[in-house]
This record gives sequence, structure tokens and C-alpha cells, in this order.
Amino acid sequence: MSILFQTIGAFFAVVTLSIMFSVPKKYLKYTGIVGAVGWFIYLLMDDTLKQDAAMAVFVATLVVALMSHTFARIFKAPVTMFLIPGIVPLVPGIGMYRMAYYMFAEDSALATYYFNYVLQVAGMIALAVFIMDTLFRVFQKT
Repeated sequence: MSILFQTIGAFFAVVTLSIMFSVPKKYLKYTGIVGAVGWFIYLLMDDTLKQDAAMAVFVATLVVALMSHTFARIFKAPVTMFLIPGIVPLVPGIGMYRMAYYMFAEDSALATYYFNYVLQVAGMIALAVFIMDTLFRVFQKT
């Protein structure tokens, strides 16, 4: 039941962020769907399947990027309109906060741990977006 509530929360968080980014009203529910599905995939892999957080973020970002490209072609809109709000739930914000906190608290071991975590997750997000964008560009030309 917790996964369902978190997915619904991710939907509303992404829709709210999309409003702040001035996404047109007719696309708000689709940006919310992209973010909610991405968060659901992350939770499913992280909590249920017990995958590493970086791998869970990678797969979830692949799904978010795939949905973003698909919606962009269906609605003839920019991919970034769906992609940027959609990946926000996956961004390692708490990891960045903890890294900075432990740096100021002068606990270098924990600061290094969270720095490594943030780099892994952010790298997986970038890699997944790059892979999906490249695949769409390759198949678009053929």
C-alpha cells in the first residue's frame, strides 16, 4: 500500500513542479504519469526486488526517458517538457543534503560515502537519458 501512496504522491509532486515550469495545462497529467511511473519502477526495484539504488534509478530513468520521447512524438511537443519534470523524483536530493551536512560536520567518511552515492545515481540518470535519446535518434533516421 505504501508504494501506491508514494506513486500517487509522485504524480502530484510532478504535476505541481510542471505548473511551476509553465508546462501547458493539456500536458500536466502526462508529465505526472511519466513521473509517477518512473517512481513506481524505482520503488518496485529498490524495495521489492532489492536492487542497488543506482541500478533502480537507471532502469526507472530509462522508462521515464522512453515515455517522454513517446509522449513528445504523440503530442508533437518537446521531449524536455516531459523528461525534466519526470526525472525530478529520481534526483538524489537527500544524498546531496547529507553529503553537504557531513562535510560541514567534518565527518569525511560519511561525506565521501554520500558523495559516491550522489555521483553513482546522477551518473545513472545521465547515462539512461543519453542511451534512450541515442536509440530514438538512431531509429528515427531509419
